[in-house]
Amino acid sequence: MSRTLVIGDIHGGLRALIQLLERAEVSPEDRLIFLGDYVDGWSDSANVVSYLMELARENSCIFLRGNHEELVLRWLKTGKTYDQWLEHGGQASLESYARLSQHEIDKHIDFFEQLYNFYIDQDNRLYLHAGFTHARGPEHEYTDVPFRWDRTLWEQALSLDPTLDKDHPHFPSRLKLFEEIYIGHTPVTRIGEDKPYGKSGVWNVDTGAAFKGKLSLIDVDTKKVVQSDPVYELYPDEPGRN
Repeated sequence: MSRTLVIGDIHGGLRALIQLLERAEVSPEDRLIFLGDYVDGWSDSANVVSYLMELARENSCIFLRGNHEELVLRWLKTGKTYDQWLEHGGQASLESYARLSQHEIDKHIDFFEQLYNFYIDQDNRLYLHAGFTHARGPEHEYTDVPFRWDRTLWEQALSLDPTLDKDHPHFPSRLKLFEEIYIGHTPVTRIGEDKPYGKSGVWNVDTGAAFKGKLSLIDVDTKKVVQSDPVYELYPDEPGRN
């Protein structure tokens, strides 16, 4: 039976991604939904993108756009760097891309430009990197910035009284729109969790792989979680993101 597997923020940790997919025994029958932030952090940023492009040749993959893809694409197209980006994982991407040919870089630019802002499946589950702000849904946003940068969706889901259900008049409109919402962007390690965590219908799959956490995936139907080793242990000579 095919599965829908959602993979959290990778941040250049190719060794963790390969380990994760092996542990999950992923097959071509599975649908893989990647929540973005493939780059910036560990030394394999460019290699992660190359690996994902190859993976999509044999597997059903949905690739969403994260804020770090936006930053790397901007640099690849303009050559401009930003101190804040370099300090938050960009330096590792810069060094990683220095090992690619221009032909390979052009393919990566095409990949970045074709990423989805959000995806809604046949069971009315929404997948996106960060969040959305419009009460009527992501397709009504005036700009695509929230899809990559918003944290209010997750903050709102965490702050809700657990006794409220979707029929309650005070339940937020945007959280009523979908059966479930899957996001990354904000590591759950910030709230003391180390596995994908769900509240108020929002599941956060970013388990801090860029820092001291593991890379995780979750089966949306069974909620079974598979994780890599802590990514920093797979890159013992690197600082990752501080």
